Amino acid sequence: MSALTFADRTEAGQALARALEHYRHAPGALVLALPRGGVPVAYEVVRTLALPMDVLVVRKIGHPQHPEYALGAVASGGVRTMNDSLQRVPAHELDAVVERELQELSRRERRYRGERPLPSLAGRTVIVVDDGLATGASMRAAAQAIRAQGPARLVLAVPVGAPDACEALRALADEVVCPLQPEPFDAVGRWYLDFEQVEDEQVQALMERALQQTEGAQT
Repeated sequence: MSALTFADRTEAGQALARALEHYRHAPGALVLALPRGGVPVAYEVVRTLALPMDVLVVRKIGHPQHPEYALGAVASGGVRTMNDSLQRVPAHELDAVVERELQELSRRERRYRGERPLPSLAGRTVIVVDDGLATGASMRAAAQAIRAQGPARLVLAVPVGAPDACEALRALADEVVCPLQPEPFDAVGRWYLDFEQVEDEQVQALMERALQQTEGAQT
């Protein structure tokens, strides 16, 4: 890693693991990755810290005319968060985007989880991991979905994030961990040399590997 870039999500995950070292072997702690980009990052965290890993599916709601601009997000459990920039978006256009993202959320849950339910989060330390933080919409939706289940401690963790977005999330979490907060921020991909899209097959492979490591540690 240079001063301000990660080679890829693997290196970013290793850097994030160092920032989360105080959770190594933490009793009852669980890492929840936000697919798809958060999964390779989270895998390095759980591999280093010897923690179990699962996924929480969150989908960004993009502007109908500018999909890269996040208007909000939806998450597993029916959680929906929206920002304050909706007055110029026709309701029927927004509804169409939300419906499309809900369908994709459902597809990904079936693909990544199958029939396996999300573990109970009540009374646990939950560490939510993504590959970066720009607007914070996905993390806000994830935080709300998790808070509804009564965790003992909620940690939001990313390798790189916009300083204002990281600061805003502190009101929703017990701890926000973000080792790299450059300014101006621009976009998450700017801070990776390799920011190729993560495919479903890679998510499944890393999830299976993480599950095997957890089972191996328990035997």
